[in-house]
Amino acid sequence: MSVTLLPDLGDLLRLHPQYNAGTVVELLRHLGVRAVWWATSDDPDHPLRDALPVAGIDVHGLALPDWAWADAEHAQLIEFLNQYPQGRERLRDAGQAEREFAALLTAPLTAPQVLSPATLAAAATYHDRVRAALDEGPGTRWRERRLEALATTLEGLQGVVLVPLDDLPGLVPRFPGAALPDVAAFVPGEISRLRALADRAWSLGEDDDLNALLAALARETGDRVTPRAELDAAAASIYLAVGDLNAARELLERAAHGLTDEVPRSLAGLTLARLGQVRDALGDRELAQRTYRAVLALSHAPQVARDAAENGLCEPFVLDLDDPSRP
Repeated sequence: MSVTLLPDLGDLLRLHPQYNAGTVVELLRHLGVRAVWWATSDDPDHPLRDALPVAGIDVHGLALPDWAWADAEHAQLIEFLNQYPQGRERLRDAGQAEREFAALLTAPLTAPQVLSPATLAAAATYHDRVRAALDEGPGTRWRERRLEALATTLEGLQGVVLVPLDDLPGLVPRFPGAALPDVAAFVPGEISRLRALADRAWSLGEDDDLNALLAALARETGDRVTPRAELDAAAASIYLAVGDLNAARELLERAAHGLTDEVPRSLAGLTLARLGQVRDALGDRELAQRTYRAVLALSHAPQVARDAAENGLCEPFVLDLDDPSRP
């Protein structure tokens, strides 16, 4: 069995109806694999860290170097360049390249589009433009060195390796034995559709039809990747967004009772953090504090949930419908 490089979009998976965490699960099943090698973001709250294990797909870590020092050097370079007119011009060029590539990645994407020659060429062009503006090294977070190290790490592996999409153009030439997945016959299914619905509910837009979203969430029964408890919690977040605290509390309490060891690991933290806030806003301070402490006692809770719990213990949560920072 050869190595297949599967592109990852990180947090941007939450944006795409047809290339989200559920889609990746379906794509892996389409490829006939039940395990992946993890060579992408080290973010503990990456959406696939929830979706893959609950879908029965094993995730194998790799002994990758810690590149935090490269990020620190990059930040120092940016600070230095900002002090000079020519440096600021270089940063503007790099920033424009990043914005153009981001516009491509945030528009609706499908698996064939993600893996298309046009998308991979755009990724290569983006990195070429950044390197031209800031030079290889601290300006690119030592990209060439990192890709060489990654290619060396992948030598001898078999199976599917999850890698950042923008690494593919630079990694494939360094790793001749690797292939990209054949997605010509792949069609996203119900797992992808349901995941897209929940992702939409968690990140409301100004033009969203809230009644239609709530009706859609109520109709679904859920699955392993997006269980009923998450649909309830997502619906509660909509009620909380419009100030209907009683409806939010009812749904969050139902979601909390639906939490099991089989649900995605981040769900408990998100659900209990919101429940604590709702209880606080309704004046039940003691119960809210107990709920916040339950969040902090979890073996894993997303950072946004931990922040909400810690803030809630320091001072009671007050509902502010104009505050975009609420989890």
